[in-house]
Amino acid sequence: MLPAVAGASELFVYRDLIATLVARDLKVRYRRSAIGFLWTMLQPLLTMLVLTIVFSTLFRFDLPNYPVYALAGIVFWNFFSQGISSSMGSLRRNAPLFTKVPVPKVVFPIATVIAGVVNLVLALIPLTGILLATGHPVRPAILFLPLAIVLVALFTLGIGLLLSPLAVLFHDITELIGVLLTVMMYLTPIFYPIGIVPDRYIWLVRLNPVRAILEVFRTPVYEGTVPDLVHLGAAGAITLVALTAGVLAFRRNADRIPFYV
Repeated sequence: MLPAVAGASELFVYRDLIATLVARDLKVRYRRSAIGFLWTMLQPLLTMLVLTIVFSTLFRFDLPNYPVYALAGIVFWNFFSQGISSSMGSLRRNAPLFTKVPVPKVVFPIATVIAGVVNLVLALIPLTGILLATGHPVRPAILFLPLAIVLVALFTLGIGLLLSPLAVLFHDITELIGVLLTVMMYLTPIFYPIGIVPDRYIWLVRLNPVRAILEVFRTPVYEGTVPDLVHLGAAGAITLVALTAGVLAFRRNADRIPFYV
């Protein structure tokens, strides 16, 4: 899909720029932080601790090893939501560069998502620690996780490509998407099991495309199995639609972006 935006060979030419942008995004994110990259690991752990106290103690439900279930969902959601938010701001942040140097604008949301993948991989360290500390079985299906991460990254990139030019053309989009992400978080079974959703609302959760991508990521970790072909096929189709829509939207609006930043 990316050749439709900038051409595979063109992106290869700018691979050093993408690597530089990824390194810069990672450094800027933690520039004024005393513990730097450790926040990538501590933040989901602290969130998981709060959710464990609230949901598995105050709102009791039968879900084995809730910390693993919740932490896997939190790690996924942090990557997805931060990837979307950062992608929407990537063009404005880099306007001084692409308005003076002829580089394909698509490298900026791509670099943002790649930086997010680095943070996602770092966040897997505390997730692995919780797996071992709680005695949760680690089965061979965990080897499917890299493929799941690729699927999650491509889905996030597709949404990011769709929204990043719109965030430049229409300033209110950023605020609107922030609200929609909050709503989407509660419609996605990140920290609650889908079984507690009342029957009259279950369709809202089942039709949520983000849920399908989440389960592809969480199933190998929590259930120790590879997602079934139907579920995997649905997640793949959703990712393809998101990436196609993102590519088309970005290509259509790319030439207008310099006039609005």
